[in-house]
Amino acid sequence: MNATTSTNTSPTTTATASALTPVTVIGLGLMGSALAAALLDAGHPTTVWNRSPEKAKPLADRGAHVAATPQDAVAASGLVIACVLDYDALHTVLDPLAATGALAGKSLVNLTSGSPEQADEMARWAASHGADYLDGGIMTTPPGVGSPEMMFLYSGSEAVFEAHRATLAALGDPLHLGTEPGLASLHDAALLGLMWASFTGWLHGTALVTSEGTSASAEAFTRIALRWLNGAVSGFLTTYAPQVDTARYPGDDATVDVQIAAIDHLIHAARARGIDNALPELLKSTMERTAAAGHGGDSYASVIEVLRAGAQPIHG
Repeated sequence: MNATTSTNTSPTTTATASALTPVTVIGLGLMGSALAAALLDAGHPTTVWNRSPEKAKPLADRGAHVAATPQDAVAASGLVIACVLDYDALHTVLDPLAATGALAGKSLVNLTSGSPEQADEMARWAASHGADYLDGGIMTTPPGVGSPEMMFLYSGSEAVFEAHRATLAALGDPLHLGTEPGLASLHDAALLGLMWASFTGWLHGTALVTSEGTSASAEAFTRIALRWLNGAVSGFLTTYAPQVDTARYPGDDATVDVQIAAIDHLIHAARARGIDNALPELLKSTMERTAAAGHGGDSYASVIEVLRAGAQPIHG
């Protein structure tokens, strides 16, 4: 069944759909299913395969072709998008295909979550089997797939990215970070760290202002917090980024020593209200180590010097 026969997809003529790039999606978990659905909505002839075939039925109802085997799935399209549980699962599916030469000449876009080192290894593996490789990081949850506001990060073959940019745009805003295969995974990890730190800081602040005896609500605090984050805090980040790049941290706004004094007020207020202080205590400890390293009079951006010196990198 062609994707254009579904009444649930965006209106697309058969002639237009036939001109769009056919795509194969390997893996139909929540994210893989969302990827396939977005491609169908954009009018791409879409072939899907999953180890548990029942997961393909909703997509078949929308016009996807369900391949009986991974071999059939890969043979159906020049562009293959893989999104499975992990790299072990990915190799379980692809290794037998590679042994038969089925991946030769294919463009493989891997959206499976993993480490930068795994992405580097996968790029070498794909090249050894004649496939062009692009690694990716999905910066949204399944409900956000298909929105042009959501970022999809890619790294690896620039030729694959440029050839399939329009198709990848059906999933979200495609950003190519460079030809090093691990860059997308590295940025994915870094951005998730930023998200979790932001979430936890917001929740700590929410617990503080909504503690017993106050009339504040989480919604009211969040409106104020977002205004501050989108204004002053984003301005700080923009100012600090070139300081980090040049390793020069002029303390002309608020020094690390000033921040150490300020965070004591947060710790006191939270302790008085029975709020867990593990996060601000960790932040204060990091600031104090930064000051001890000689950066007390520098801007907060100098904390990166302590973070960079904090552990030996893992090789291999």
